Amino acid sequence: MAQQGQPILVLPEGTNRILGRDAQRNNILAGKVLAETVRTTLGPKGMDKMLVDSLGDIVVTNDGVTILKEMDIEHPAAKMLVEVAKTQEDEVGDGTTTAVIIAGELLKKAENLLDMDIHPTIVAMGYRQAAEKAQEILENISIEETGTEILVKVAMTAMTGKGTEKAREPLARLIVDAVQQVEENGEVDTDHIKIEKKDGAVVEDSTLVQGVIIDKERVHPGMPKKLSNAKIALLNSPVEVKETEMDAEISITDPAQMQAFIEQEEKMVKGMVDKIAESGATVLFAQKGIDDLAQHYLAKKGILAVRRVKKSDIEKLAKATGATIVSNVDDLTADDLGEAGNVVEKKISGEEMIFVENAKEAKSVTLLVRGSTKHVVDEIQRAIEDAIGVVSATVEDGKVVAGGGAPEIEMAKRLKDYAESISGREQLAVTAFAESLEIVPKTLAENAGLDSIDSLVDLRAAHEKSPYMGLDVFDGKVTDMKDAGVIEPKRVKKQAIQSASEAAEMILRIDDVIASSGSNNPDMGGMDPAAMGGMPPMM
Repeated sequence: MAQQGQPILVLPEGTNRILGRDAQRNNILAGKVLAETVRTTLGPKGMDKMLVDSLGDIVVTNDGVTILKEMDIEHPAAKMLVEVAKTQEDEVGDGTTTAVIIAGELLKKAENLLDMDIHPTIVAMGYRQAAEKAQEILENISIEETGTEILVKVAMTAMTGKGTEKAREPLARLIVDAVQQVEENGEVDTDHIKIEKKDGAVVEDSTLVQGVIIDKERVHPGMPKKLSNAKIALLNSPVEVKETEMDAEISITDPAQMQAFIEQEEKMVKGMVDKIAESGATVLFAQKGIDDLAQHYLAKKGILAVRRVKKSDIEKLAKATGATIVSNVDDLTADDLGEAGNVVEKKISGEEMIFVENAKEAKSVTLLVRGSTKHVVDEIQRAIEDAIGVVSATVEDGKVVAGGGAPEIEMAKRLKDYAESISGREQLAVTAFAESLEIVPKTLAENAGLDSIDSLVDLRAAHEKSPYMGLDVFDGKVTDMKDAGVIEPKRVKKQAIQSASEAAEMILRIDDVIASSGSNNPDMGGMDPAAMGGMPPMM
């Protein structure tokens, strides 16, 4: 018989548990703090963050997903919002900050509803209804256009405020050219656009190569530096004497035998080089090593060879030149070779690089990104990756929306009308969802140093006439964003709303956080006591 009053331990000692309203408050607070962290980076006038890791490496960026990935986040609810940003990045490539701040605002508005004793499930249901309706509205206000000029505007909008300001248009045109080159049957595989970055020059010096740039040099100085109408062989096996599969011992009793053995090895290597030359190849890219002797023979044959090329680069070369990747030199024939107009070794920023230009297929291209310093070129690369994502999404979907907070204001306006047609407490949740969407134009105004309330009032009034009215942060006025050329893919907004609402719903339905011991902090299960009762540790 158990002694009366003795506690029954179900969970192991050291487990920390937060129940009910406290758990919800905690998770909502974590979401709000995370959203506030990235909020100042939104829009053309957004500020940058400097992130310093434990080794002292610095990242300077205003790219939402980069900030969240670099931060050392511990709070479980905050981690869920980081997943929202990562999904947004993977699906569209842009809109990560938008998705996180909408999710944070949805949680903030939900807290007010919970304080009014509305059940979390009802709030979550209302949010789901509102998200579905918002997608319908978004479909109605989207514009069907995919011309080159529209794609350039989409790319420029994505890059505004990301350190590429002065070279926005030339970069946007390079990106649109790159996407159009690799597009096949209405689909774009962004893996076929390689980004090679080198500091030591201005952004305007960035170029697009119809082919592939390999960050390697010739293996032998006797090889030609430049070849026209090159025939390219791709090999994923080494050009050297094969080692035996098992441990073997060769017994040599006579110096003549030794000489014969060396000559035989040389003959084997020469045979491999002859085979490459017989196929008609003038350029060889090998994924593995090339023997010193093989290098000598290749140079004598006038073949430009590069060794230890990354597997991904070999695949891009195959896509660009039409070559077949061969595993055995003996199998190499003229049919396996690819073609390129020029193969040149150039010195960029003090390092040799191989340019495979004017490739036959050109279904794989390379953007050579330049910038004055390493940090500048890294940030330009992030901006270009975002722009490639949005241009690809536009090419695939063929639908765009106006920027500058215009779609959010229009969705909020129509959702408020829709809320009046709903009976029950869900009506309050739908209205809260509508108000949450207004955080985007509100933040754009705040980051530009404008009065957010005046800007929202002006935007609401302008939307009585046109759904394309947005905030021009440069002159502080409400403008027709469609005419101003501030355009974003519909997919960016669609994904942001979907991810934000689903994450908010999931966090709202949690009423119990059980943190096991054995993490960083044995008493709090890896969570700082402050994180469980108030502010989550972010860094």
